Amino acid sequence: MSTMLFPVGRIQRTDTGFQGHLSRDLEHEADAVWAMLTDSASMAQWLAPGSIQQQPGGAVRVDFADSGTIIDSRLTAFEPGRVLEYSWSSGDQPQRPLRWELHPRGGGTRLELFVSIPADEDVAKACAGFEGHLEMLGTALEGVSTRFPFDLFVQTRKSYAEQVARLG
Repeated sequence: MSTMLFPVGRIQRTDTGFQGHLSRDLEHEADAVWAMLTDSASMAQWLAPGSIQQQPGGAVRVDFADSGTIIDSRLTAFEPGRVLEYSWSSGDQPQRPLRWELHPRGGGTRLELFVSIPADEDVAKACAGFEGHLEMLGTALEGVSTRFPFDLFVQTRKSYAEQVARLG
């Protein structure tokens, strides 16, 4: 088994499918992390071009032009600087809630991400994809531009698939 720089998150079953819980301890103040999650110019550095209307029920749009995927959603939870939740879907697609929580710690922030996936979808792939984007978020906070870390995606997808297999 290969060694990772950080532990992968954990997956659990839910009534409607699965939920992944991913986290990072970041050496940046919560305000800087919040800006990365919500500011259009910052989002483009680690996720994709998009916008989030920062208010309860606000519009969320993320455009993955390379894949043709467009997320068109609404905020279902919003606490400025602390909680952001929206579905990672558009239109009539199944709901795939993402919940971002920021917890200040000393001079840094613990970022927790909860990824909910319907039972008939590949939760290992979804969680591994977000591991890659969290890695990109960390480097963007350092002012470094990077491409999606495909090797990390492959490695974490395997670990997540093993977790799902153990859940039965």
